[in-house]
Amino acid sequence: MTLVLREADVRQVIDMDAVIGAVENAMDELGRGVAQNEPRRRMFGPGGLLNVMFASYPGGGCTGLKTYTVAGGRVRFLVTTFALDGSLQALIEADLMGAYRTGAASAVAAKVLGPRGPMTIAMIGTGYQAGTQTLALSRVCQIRELRVFGRDPVRRDAFARERESALGIRTRAAESAQAAVRGADIVVTMTTSTEPVLEAGWVEPHALVIAAGSNFPNRAEIPADLVARARTVVVDQLADAQLESGDLIQAHAAGKFNWDRAIELASVVAGTWRAPDQPGITLFESHGLAVWDIAAASVVLPAARERGLGQEVSFFSA
Repeated sequence: MTLVLREADVRQVIDMDAVIGAVENAMDELGRGVAQNEPRRRMFGPGGLLNVMFASYPGGGCTGLKTYTVAGGRVRFLVTTFALDGSLQALIEADLMGAYRTGAASAVAAKVLGPRGPMTIAMIGTGYQAGTQTLALSRVCQIRELRVFGRDPVRRDAFARERESALGIRTRAAESAQAAVRGADIVVTMTTSTEPVLEAGWVEPHALVIAAGSNFPNRAEIPADLVARARTVVVDQLADAQLESGDLIQAHAAGKFNWDRAIELASVVAGTWRAPDQPGITLFESHGLAVWDIAAASVVLPAARERGLGQEVSFFSA
């Protein structure tokens, strides 16, 4: 039987620690050539945008795909998983699960690329996914202070108060992006901006910058000067970045970045990449991989079954 899970079902069982563990394991498998991931494909059809991405995650016992449409002011996410024997496991409404897996990927990057010890984190963006970014980072980082900035002062103040209450971490609404970024050990951008939201000169020489908001070639949250200044540039997957990373595509066009500099996160997690001897800025470009969605589903599905959630439906009867 196939389990159909609604957003309300996912909300009851999803756990950030479990999703971080699954995403980390999936990236390790991808780095060792066990898991597989295909970049997102987009079709701009009449009335809206169709997105399709798919992957295989043997460690989670599944393969599958995420599809979503953007039309009429709405986004509709659906993750479909199959067991390794080809049987249809689940159909999952995946808005919340997608936000969790994106946050989990940032947490994995922070674990393997970020500084150690008590740290200050700057969050540029105060929207829906900024919440799961900060939640995920709080699970793997010792946060001394969280600084948040968004263009709307009322919204950023409310976001800062909510994050401090939810995470139990000192949180400050910064009066500017510069005030948030200067002195920060980790900087996260999660915006829909088409133009850079910070300047290269604001970033500390040892910082990890996680650029997680741009996955279209015509959108760049990070200036080309920062890409050029970074000692290490890590991408979630090279093939994906070459299609979608506005930050890197535009830096390349400006003559400030060569693709042979890009390191895949999977190789870092799998231990096949060696960090440079000299410290410097590390940039992680996060665009979103299907293997993260399948990994998240691999822990959500058994938790939902254990709780008796969702609806069992029969497909492909013999």
